[in-house]
Formats: sequence, C-alpha cells, structure tokens
Amino acid sequence: MAIDKIIIKGAREHNLKNIDVEIPRNKFVVLTGLSGSGKSSLAFDTIYAEGQRRYVESLSAYARQFLGQMNKPDVDYIEGLSPAISIDQKTTSKNPRSTVGTVTEIYDYLRLLYARIGRPHCPKCGREITKMSVDQILERVLQLEERTKIQVLSPVVRGRKGEHTKLFEKIKKEGFVRVRVDGTTYDINDDIKLEKNKKHNIEVVVDRIVIKEGIKSRLSDSIETALKLSEGLVIIDVIDKEEMLFSENFACPECNISLGEITPRMFSFNSPYGKCDVCDGLGSLMEISPSLVIKDMELSVNEGAIKPWGELRDDTWTYAILDGLSRHYGFSLDEPLKNLPEDVINILLYGNNGEKFKVSFEREYGKGEMMYSFEGIIPNLHRRYKETNSEYIRSEIESYMEFKTCPKCKGARLKEESLAVTVGGLSIDKFCDMSIKKELEFINNLDLTEKEEKIASQILKEIKSRLTFLINVGLDYLTLSRAASTLSGGESQRIRLATQIGSSLVGVLYILDEPSIGLHQRDNDRLLATLKHLRDLGNTLIVVEHDEDTIRAADHIIDIGPGAGTHGGRIVAQGTPEEIAENEESITGQYLSGRKKIEVPKTRRQPKGFIEVLGAKENNLKNINVKFPLGVFTCVTGVSGSGKSTLVNEILYKGSAKRLLNIKDTPGKHDDILGLDQIDKIIDIDQSPIGRTPRSNPATYTGVFDYIREVFAQTPEAKMRGYKPGRFSFNVKGGRCEACSGDGIIKIEMQFLSDVYIPCEVCKGKRYNSETLEVKYKGKNIAEVLDMTVEEALEFFENIPRIKNKLQTLYDVGLSYIKLGQPSTQLSGGEAQRIKLAYELSKRSTGRTLYILDEPTTGLHIEDVRRLIEIIQRLTDAGNTVIVIEHNLDVIKCADYIIDLGPEGGDLGGTIVAEGTPEDIIKVEKSYTGRYLKKYL
Repeated sequence: MAIDKIIIKGAREHNLKNIDVEIPRNKFVVLTGLSGSGKSSLAFDTIYAEGQRRYVESLSAYARQFLGQMNKPDVDYIEGLSPAISIDQKTTSKNPRSTVGTVTEIYDYLRLLYARIGRPHCPKCGREITKMSVDQILERVLQLEERTKIQVLSPVVRGRKGEHTKLFEKIKKEGFVRVRVDGTTYDINDDIKLEKNKKHNIEVVVDRIVIKEGIKSRLSDSIETALKLSEGLVIIDVIDKEEMLFSENFACPECNISLGEITPRMFSFNSPYGKCDVCDGLGSLMEISPSLVIKDMELSVNEGAIKPWGELRDDTWTYAILDGLSRHYGFSLDEPLKNLPEDVINILLYGNNGEKFKVSFEREYGKGEMMYSFEGIIPNLHRRYKETNSEYIRSEIESYMEFKTCPKCKGARLKEESLAVTVGGLSIDKFCDMSIKKELEFINNLDLTEKEEKIASQILKEIKSRLTFLINVGLDYLTLSRAASTLSGGESQRIRLATQIGSSLVGVLYILDEPSIGLHQRDNDRLLATLKHLRDLGNTLIVVEHDEDTIRAADHIIDIGPGAGTHGGRIVAQGTPEEIAENEESITGQYLSGRKKIEVPKTRRQPKGFIEVLGAKENNLKNINVKFPLGVFTCVTGVSGSGKSTLVNEILYKGSAKRLLNIKDTPGKHDDILGLDQIDKIIDIDQSPIGRTPRSNPATYTGVFDYIREVFAQTPEAKMRGYKPGRFSFNVKGGRCEACSGDGIIKIEMQFLSDVYIPCEVCKGKRYNSETLEVKYKGKNIAEVLDMTVEEALEFFENIPRIKNKLQTLYDVGLSYIKLGQPSTQLSGGEAQRIKLAYELSKRSTGRTLYILDEPTTGLHIEDVRRLIEIIQRLTDAGNTVIVIEHNLDVIKCADYIIDLGPEGGDLGGTIVAEGTPEDIIKVEKSYTGRYLKKYL
C-alpha cells in the first residue's frame, strides 16, 4: 500500500514539545507560526536531517567519508520519508568565480554553443577568421629574414594530465628524434618521466631549418607532417625570439593572429585556456587607490596628509628622504597638499622615475649624505604587499586598496581571443551581460543556417528551458554575469529552486525556507505557480513561510506556536487555509480571518528636511535625482531588480558613510549627495552575521555580557577569591576551561570519516573551569546564565536596570526565544539583523541618526511584523530618520513616505515611478506597489 503521509512521533528537537504530526505527501504544505516557535526545528532539524541521515547511511563507507557523519535528530520515529532536498538561504556561494551563469549551469551550455557554432573574429582588426592553408602558413614563414633559425613543432598534447608513455613510444616508432615537454627539449631515447596529475604540453620536433633559398619544398613537407600529427596545428619556433602558432583551422592573414582549436574550455574564466591573464579570470583587480592613501588634501605632508606615513618626526628615515625630495624639487613639506603642484603630488604618489637626489641624515652613529631615488608611496605599498609574509602587514596595506575593473578584459574575465567569437553577432560576455528576459528573446530570435540549427538544437533547448525557469521564479531581471556573492538570500534560494525544477525529479521531499523573501507581490504569483508545478510533478513541498499569499495558496497548513521559544513547540492548528482562519487559538488564523490586523497610522509625519542623491547611475539606475525626507519613516519599494538596493545601500549608505564615518567602501556611481550636515551618523542594519565564529553570540554583541560579568565579579564569593570581571570571560585564560579553550566543544579528526564535534569532557560543554562555576548569582553560575533565553534572563535580572534595558530591546524586537550564549553561526540573517536593531535601540539616541534597514521582515510572522513596526515608529518618534527597503505591504502602509522604483526590474527599471505618502502612491496607475497597496488602505 502506498504511504500517503509522513508520520512523525515524539519530535523534541530544540523547543519542540514531544509533538506528533502527520504531513500529507505530494501536497504543498506550509509551516507557519511566530518567529522562534519551532518551524525550522521541525522542517530542517527533524524532517530534513533525518531524510539526509538515512540517505547517507545507505551509502558505502567510502562515499560516507566525503559527506560527513549525520547526527540523529531527537525524534521517536518518522515513517513515509522520501529523499529530502533542502533549499534554504544560507548556501550563497562567496566564491568570486561563481556567477549566476555557473550556478545554474547555463554557462556550461553557452560555452558548448559558442565552441560549436561560434564565428571567430580577429581580436585585433575584428574581421571574421577563416582557416589557414599549408600554402598560407608557408608564405608567412618564408617572410622571415635570411639565416633565421627555426624549428617546426607539432603540438600533440596541450594541457592534458597523464604520463603519456604510449604517446612517446608512438613518436619513437614514427621515426622522430626529439620532443619538447613543458618547454624542455629531450631526446626521444631519454627516460622521460612525467607527473601523472599535472597538466603537460608535448610538442614533437619535426624539423630544424635555417631560412634560405631552396628550402621551400622541405619546409612545406615539414609543416604538412606537423599539421597531420597534431590534427591541424603547427608551432614555428624562431630560436631565441618568438613562437608562432598556426592553425589549419582559424587564423587572421592580415594581423598574423591564429586562434587554436575553438573548444568549450576557451570560454571558461576558470581555465588557463580561457581566462584573462591580467585579472586571472576575476574581472577585477585589487589596486591601491590614491583616494584611500591621501588622508586629507587640507593637511600638509608633515601633518600626516599621506595616511601610511602618518605625522612625520624629523628623526626618521622617511623624513630625511622626503626632506631631500622637497629640497630637490623645491616644495615645502609644511604646505597643505591642495596647494602643491600636480606633478609634485604625482611624485609623492608614484615616485620620480629613478632620478637621483641628495639625502642628508643624522643618526646615532654619525652624519652622512647619500644619493637616492624616490619610489613613491603607491609602488612602495605594491612591492611590500607582494613581498611580505606577514598577515598583519597585508591586511594593513589592503585598507588602502579597492577593487577596480580589469584594464585588459574590462570585467569580461576572458582572453581577447575568446571574446572575439560571436553567435548571432554577440560575444559570450555581451550575451551574459543582458537580463535573463532579453537573453531568452535573443535565443528565440537567433537566425541560424541549416547546419548550425542541426548542431545547436539540443544545446539551445537546454538553455531556453533553464532561462524560462529563472523567469518563472521572478528572476528575469538578473544577468548571467552577476557574481553569486552579490545575490540576496531570497534570490539565491530561487535560483536553486529553478535548478531543481530543471532536474524534473519525482517523489522528492523539498523543504524550502521563505522562498518569497525579496519578491514583490506582483512576482509572488509566478513563484506560487512554480511551487505548484513542482508538486504536480509528484513531489512533496514543505515550505516555512509567513507570506499571506503563500499561506492562502497552500493545500495544508501546520501552525506551530502559540508563542516563541519555551512558549512554542506545539501544533496549534492544522488543515486548509479556511480551517486555520476559523481557529480561535491560532494567531495566524486571526490575521487570515481579519479578526486581527495591523492598523494604518492615523496621521503621517511631515519631513523636517531632505537628503538628496544627485545623478545616481550605478547598475540599472537611469541617472536619477532622489530626495530622502528626514525625520520620517520612509519605504523604498518596487519590483525585484528595480534598483532599490543599489540606490539605498550602494549609493546613499556608502556615499554618506564615506563622508561621515570615513569608511573605505567605494560608493556606486553618482554625482553628489546634498544635505548630510543635517544628520550626525548613518547606521546600516543588514543581515550579515554578527560574528564569524561560535565565540560570538547575542550577549557579547549587544555588550550585555560585560555587565553580567561585572555582576558576577561583585558577588561575595568572587570578591573573597579576588575574581575580576575577566575571570568570567570564555575568551581569555583564567576562568575558562583550558581543555577546550572556552569553546565548550572539541573537534576530533576522524581520518576517513568526517570531523566530529563532541562536548568537552572536562567542562561538559560549559566553557568554564570548575572554580569559576562555583561562583553563583541568585543560585545560577555564569554558564547557566549564558544558557538562558532572553525572556528567562529578563526576569532573572529584572532588578539591574542596565542589563534589563539591553535585554528588553532584544525582547521587543521579537527575540525572546534566543539564548544569550547562542553561537552567531546558528542565527539566521533575519535574527542577526534584529540583534543589530536591538543593539542600536539600546544606545542613547541623538535624534539625528539615519537608520537603513534592508527587508527587516525576513523571517517574521505577521504578529512579529506588528512589533517591528512599533519599534521603527519608536525610532522615528525620537527624531531619527528610518529608511527601509521592503516588499511587505503591512510595513509599506505604515510608512510616512514611499519612494517607488521601477517600473520593471533590470534594464526596464531604475527610474522613480512614484513618490509621496501611501495615499499618493495608490493614485499612480504605473505603480505596481500602488495597485497592491490599495486594498490595504
């Protein structure tokens, strides 16, 4: 009998209260509930973890070593489980070589397409290249000067791994005497040993000739032999001068440029045969920037205008050299930099081209003079960066560097030969720079010959279907050349979703984590159609989601709660959306039925001034001027890819922070930002982790741990033993457990199995030594306090105002359920963002701060969104300015002012569609946000 449901008994992972639940198979199931209620614990830590573990256990011991040891989740039993695939938001690749094209594998098909039907052109003159005959090659070689010594080589192996012993035997049998291997010439009878796992180049020496009268026929035979041996290639090695590669396949007779065989690897920026040799296929270089080296043009050199030199003391070598330089070129080290001639500033930055000048010095061992040439600060930093082995010096010099587009490939990542091959008149980089929507149009309208059509039909079919899947999940505005590291969590999740649809698997359990993040309401319908298509193929979908449209579209809803943390972990209600809406106990149901809703504010605040961004033209922004009102709560809205993040994060934040906070990030292209004198600081509260290691946690990040350690240091027991606050830190020696250095866990390397993390045997995972744990405050030791949730700690420390205030802000932003000592690596992006928000809330407000939040509703239930809106209003009431990038209509309707970008994503976006109060926006026909906002007002 086919099992038609997944049966779970006794799930106790994290805060789950020993729950039993039945989930229908081959249905679209939504798990919902307050943040921290236990949705992810059920979906990812129980169902997915068990599905993965069973799959891994079915493999051989050899295969398991590569996959890692899976822990069994805390559950009695699960029945009816299929192979599980998790599509979450934490798996974005940070590799700079990873692009949308490579992640979706579309780029692999494109490389094949260009290799098979691409038309090569000369990289120099641009004319289309045709094949070169033996006569043309001969004519070109005979143009060399008389008495030139050359050797004719046949490249039989180019960049292939192996020992190639059989090939050497074959060459010997055919009567050849010499071979050149990796640049070194050997006699064929020598014992040639090659490393099996290294790539090698092997060329047969066909002939050695001196160019003179009467050698035409011999040279012609040699070239023919070489071409035959290597299937169409010959190298003419002009001894001690140059090498010329000729191809029977492709060469430009005008510029004497030959292209090797056109293969897919020629279009790979990860292969030595395709990548640009200047930037190594990255498209950009880290360069030392004069703007970061110069601290302030108002200062003189002596006052520290050149940052790496600092303020100069007259007893240093640097001063002696610069003093000699200034005497030689007649300028003063006390003159502000802005008053010095441009050529003097250039000498200070780039050196004086080796011209010698006199340097007088006075050291402890006597006076002296020497002749010296000045290197310049930028070449000096470059040289030290390349030569140093010190990580500290490298990171110090990196603070003067910024990413610049590669001057050779202009960001295209490939060699010029590869960029000179076109399909339908477009090179591969130009194709990848178009939006996915335009790429599909281009592919559909390709005009191919009958022969090309036959060769490419299979490849084009694959490219079309994959592009269509990306469009269906609302990503038509992306480009294939976009770096994967710049994608948001929601975008990368939808890309993986599109890839899964492309694989057309059946009978799989897909577990998704908020796929609607970053999607405008308009694009939601397409995403829901995609999810239903996956279900209709015969798969089970379990989606952790808060979006109302998704909840209403589900076949089955499981509402977990009723609260967060210890107050959650139960099944509150399950059934169809209609059944959930009727359930009195379910908070989700109360919002679905309209019994509870987020109220629209009675009045809108009036702006107290404006910050104006002029000429914004980064990415797809169309040279726009945008006014951001001050002292109010502003929402920046628009469909996905319309330019919101570029405008707010890349231009407004980075441009303002560069001037106000002196940060080194290069802002996006714009002309100017006016009105910054009206604010005193700008704070970006994004979703990046609060720390990179498990040592970072909410208590350390918000600073409340310092106060807690002081409380423990004040206890009678601690005073008696002479313990200071440092004794209660797990980061320094003294109070921590030295067996695990305060980590609480120990990594055991398992040779052929994956590394296993086990609690430290000495401290049992508590991080501290037994003496420290003997000190107690109100019956609890420091490890027990770190193990408390925010809610428990709030009650525990209610009589200590400064601790209570910090914890109260964590509670207010909806994080009552997280533990004080929870490692930062276990927090989601939304949780990290809310911890940062709580930290900012706990500081004393100046009332002149500009806060920027990017999709703060990520991971929030409607009830939590209500609390978040209250916090944003609280920040604004204190006189601050809050700018939020958001798609959530409940947040948008509560804003004082809206800036709506669009009208579409990608190339068709980047303009202002509407601006004003929510009431103004709904009157604008062109605004998609206005259309959806109408029913909320």
